[in-house]
Amino acid sequence: MAYADLREFVRKLEKEGELRRIRAEVDPVLEIAEVVQRVCRPSTEDEEKSRLEAGATKNTALLFEKPKGSRHPLLINAFGSVRRMALALEVNELDEVAERIQGFLKMETPQGFFDKVKMLPKLAELGSFFPKSVKTGVCKEVIQKGSDVNLFDFPILKCWPQDAGRFITFPLVFTRNPETGKRNVGMYRMQVYDERTTGMHWQTQKHGAEHFRRARTKNPEGRIPVSVAIGADPATALAGMLPIPPDLDEMMFAGFLRREAVEMVTCETNDLEVPANAEIVLEGYVNLNEMRTEGPFGDHTGFYSLEGEYPVFHVECVTRRKQPIYLTTVVGPPPQEDFYMGYAVGRMFLPVMKMQYPEIVDVAMPAEGIFHNLMIVAIRKSYPGHARKIMNAIWSLGQAMFTKVIVVVDYDVNIQNYGEVVWKALCAIDPERDVQFTLGPMDTLDHAARMQDFGSKMGIDATRKWASEGFTRPWPDEILMDEATKKRVGGLWKSLGLDKT
Repeated sequence: MAYADLREFVRKLEKEGELRRIRAEVDPVLEIAEVVQRVCRPSTEDEEKSRLEAGATKNTALLFEKPKGSRHPLLINAFGSVRRMALALEVNELDEVAERIQGFLKMETPQGFFDKVKMLPKLAELGSFFPKSVKTGVCKEVIQKGSDVNLFDFPILKCWPQDAGRFITFPLVFTRNPETGKRNVGMYRMQVYDERTTGMHWQTQKHGAEHFRRARTKNPEGRIPVSVAIGADPATALAGMLPIPPDLDEMMFAGFLRREAVEMVTCETNDLEVPANAEIVLEGYVNLNEMRTEGPFGDHTGFYSLEGEYPVFHVECVTRRKQPIYLTTVVGPPPQEDFYMGYAVGRMFLPVMKMQYPEIVDVAMPAEGIFHNLMIVAIRKSYPGHARKIMNAIWSLGQAMFTKVIVVVDYDVNIQNYGEVVWKALCAIDPERDVQFTLGPMDTLDHAARMQDFGSKMGIDATRKWASEGFTRPWPDEILMDEATKKRVGGLWKSLGLDKT
C-alpha cells in the first residue's frame, strides 16, 4: 500500500531508525540549516568520530518539533540518503523502480489475440495510476483567506547568511498550459517578500516560465492562477523534480511510483487541482505584468545565485491540515539532500536513456558536479566517433542539455568509482585530439557562463582510440593479475597470518 501522506512516511522513517526528533527550540533563520550541516555533513573525520561518540545518529532525517516563531513542526533531510530514497519509493533497491519503468517502456503493440490478452493486466495497472478527483481532503481541514493569510505562520527557512530572505524550498507549483490546458507541476524556490507575497523562480527553460510567457503573449495585463502544495506522500512530493516530458502528467507518474492513484482536490479560489493529502496549500495568482527582484540565494552550486527579476506570486488563500508538517530542504555546498534525490532520479530514468541510446551502459553524476556541470557516460563503442555522437545526443535531451562537461569512457570502466574514472580517462586522452567544444543553453545558475543562460560546453572522448579514428599506435593492456595466481594465493591466505591483528 502506498503511503497515505507525509506523516505516514515520518512514522516509517522513525521505525527504521532514520529520523530524529528535535524538541529544543531552534530558529529557522540560519540555525536549522547549520544543524542540518552538522548532522549530515561533518567536515572532518574527527568531527564525525566525536559526533558518533556523543550518541548522534549518522545522517538522519530531522523533525524539528518547536521551530522558533511557529507552532508547526518542520521536516528536513527526509530524502537525504540512498536508503531513505528507497524507503520513500517503497523499494529495497532503486533499480527496482528502474526495472518497472523499463517494463512499461517495453510494451509493444500486440500482434494477435493472445498477445492482447497477455497485456490486459499491465494496461489495467497503467490505468489505475491516473489521478483521481475527490470532493475534499485533509488539506482543507483549515481554510484561511484574505487578512488571515500569513506565510510567517510557517517555519520557512533562511538557510545562508547572504540569502535575501526566507525561501520556500520544497514546493509543488501547479500551473496550467494556457493553450492546451494541461497541468504542470514544478519545484521552484519561492522567496517570501511579506505575509502574502513571494517570488516565483521560473528559470527561462522551465515549464512554468513557458506557461507565463505564453499567457503574457495573449494578455500582457492579465494573470494566471497558481497553487502550491507543500508536503505530501513522498512519491507525490518528489514529482515536481522528475525529468518527464511536458505532455506527461507528473501526478500520473507519481501514481505510477506509489502504485496507487494520487487523489486530487479542487482549490478554493481557482480551478487548479492539488493533492488532497497535502499538508499545506497556497492558492493565488501571478500577474503577467509584474516582476520583482529575487535573490541572492545560497544554491546547490555551493555559491550564491545572483539577484534577478522574476514573477511575483500573490497568496489569496491557505488551506492546510490542523497540525501541518512543514516539509523543506537545504541546498548548498554538495552533497546536500538534493544530491540523493537527483541520484535516485538518475538511477530511475537510466532505462529511458538506454532505450533511446542502447549503447549506453551506465551514467554517473558526481555530487561535486552539481548535476549540470559533469556527466560521466560509459558506452559500448561500435564505430569511429561513437563517443562524440553520445555527447551530442545528451546535449539534446531535456534538462541534460545544460551539462557543461561530458566524459565518455569505455563500457569496462566502473564509472561509479570516480578514482578509476580519473585514472583511466586521463590515460586515454590526447587533449587536442579528444576534446570538443560547443555552444548552447546553460543552466541559469551557472555563474561562470559568458552570459546568463548561454555558454560553452566540453565533451571529452576518453574511450580507447581505434585505427579507424586515426590512431595507429598499439594500445597497451591494463595490468591485471592472472586468475591462476589469484586462486593459489587465495588458498595460501590463511597461512600467511595477514588477517590477524
